[in-house]
Amino acid sequence: MSDYGHTLTFGSFLTPGNADPLRPVTFAMLSEQVGLDLVTFQDHPYQPAFLDTWTLLSFVAARTERVRLAANVTNLPLRPPAVLARSVASLDLLSGGRTELGLGAGAFWDAIEAMGGRRLSPGEGVRALEEAIEIIRQIWDADARGGVRVDGEFHRAVGAKRGPAPAHDLGIWLGAYKPRMLALTGRRADGWLPSLAYLKPGDLAKGNAVIDDAATEAGRSPADVRRLLNINGRFTPAGRGPLDGPAEQWAEELADLALTEGISTFILASDDPDDLRRFAAEVAPATRELVASERSSPPANATGPGGTTSGPSGAGADARTTAGPAGPTGPADAPTGPARSAASATGPTGSGRATSTRRAGVGATPFAVVPTPDDGVRRSQVRVWDESDRPTGPARDPQRSYTPHEQAGGQHLIDVHDGLRAELAQIHDLIEQVAAGLIDVGTARSHINTMTMRQNKWTLGTYCESYCRVVTTHHTLEDRSLFPHLRRADPRLAPVIDRLEQEHHAIHDVLEGVDRALVAFVATPDGMAELRAAVDLLSDTLLSHLSYEERELVEPLARLGVH
Repeated sequence: MSDYGHTLTFGSFLTPGNADPLRPVTFAMLSEQVGLDLVTFQDHPYQPAFLDTWTLLSFVAARTERVRLAANVTNLPLRPPAVLARSVASLDLLSGGRTELGLGAGAFWDAIEAMGGRRLSPGEGVRALEEAIEIIRQIWDADARGGVRVDGEFHRAVGAKRGPAPAHDLGIWLGAYKPRMLALTGRRADGWLPSLAYLKPGDLAKGNAVIDDAATEAGRSPADVRRLLNINGRFTPAGRGPLDGPAEQWAEELADLALTEGISTFILASDDPDDLRRFAAEVAPATRELVASERSSPPANATGPGGTTSGPSGAGADARTTAGPAGPTGPADAPTGPARSAASATGPTGSGRATSTRRAGVGATPFAVVPTPDDGVRRSQVRVWDESDRPTGPARDPQRSYTPHEQAGGQHLIDVHDGLRAELAQIHDLIEQVAAGLIDVGTARSHINTMTMRQNKWTLGTYCESYCRVVTTHHTLEDRSLFPHLRRADPRLAPVIDRLEQEHHAIHDVLEGVDRALVAFVATPDGMAELRAAVDLLSDTLLSHLSYEERELVEPLARLGVH
């Protein structure tokens, strides 16, 4: 078991296609909006169908605020290391410390050679990569005396001035598969990132062993090397194979990879916005919950000094919790794009790893989850419904107490809604940008169409699916749904549920009105007035609805749970 105790992070691995240049930018922005930690792009400078990756990363850095950025991975044979070092440090400074460096020794040598690069054997590629790492680190060491001095077999920088230093302790992540590259990763790198589809069963364990031995021999701790992994798969209602099933299956398999193979960063190779949303909203939090639960449980039959039970093996503090991603390279001539199949690389894992922690009365306290109140502000004169005739559910029992797990269930609904409130603010911002001429209406429509609300993620039915996958990771949703359970568990809630369903349909119509207004804006001289009116009506209806839903269901979700 190789759990290095690193904090879990999750990212996206996107295709930098240039047919629609803003498409990868939109997906990068979506990755940040849904809560992913990292955005990575392939780097194939010889590919005419792709945008230049470092130019794209700079553009994305200017359009995002939080998410970390990296090439997946940088094609070293076509990126001179001294120039690359300054490019990476510059982007890190401009982005506020959000850049990481993924490096690969190279692949597709015919294409590299056609672009002016030097063809290298596998052994030469490893030696060239080690020389490049030394040049890059010396460039970044701006406070050291003297110039850079690396007179290598493949790369030479003798007397080059140092600097600039990156804004943060920037990580170098290597895509490695063969023993020499793995040993280099252990000696000199900050992270290892292969692609799962290029691995055979047992390769992760073997790779970890080589890296750990090389790190130890170099006087480093194996935990100094973060383990990252490019993954791909399909979300389906029922499990059909590894990473081919519902979100809770993904979470269990990734948790197993974290706890047994030491993987702490999972990067999803997908250009499907729905996949990115589910990965962020359902898989990531469920995986974190499973790993945290396992790490907090002492190993069976393990005792520490004086006979006390010891803590989890290897779960030390992460020395580089702010480190971001890099991307993978394939073995020798393997492609470095998104992995196509995980079936050959891993098997069924993790089922039954964690158990339900909801036990009545254990650590119970009074209900402390506070629904978001309706502030009463209305922007529009139109009223989609009469708020005064909304039914209310049963009064809360003041004598009842709730476990932390139960209260987390109620809080989850508020957290989901807070994301939707943030998206609504972004819609208003987009409209103002259209009005100011900063973006065109087509771009605004594209952003709105990729938002969570547009995909009906705000509906309670879909929330139920998310809730079930995240909070009760060991139960499937087959033949189960939240509404029937709540009606059956507490029939007094039926009028509230009926009203919520009606409001969901009404809000969908209002969203369609926003879309129609955006279309009309192109052809109507005074289209901005209609557009603002449509967005104002959306604000009134959605914010009112979210507050009502929280008021009526936060406590029942905690009290009744999801069965």
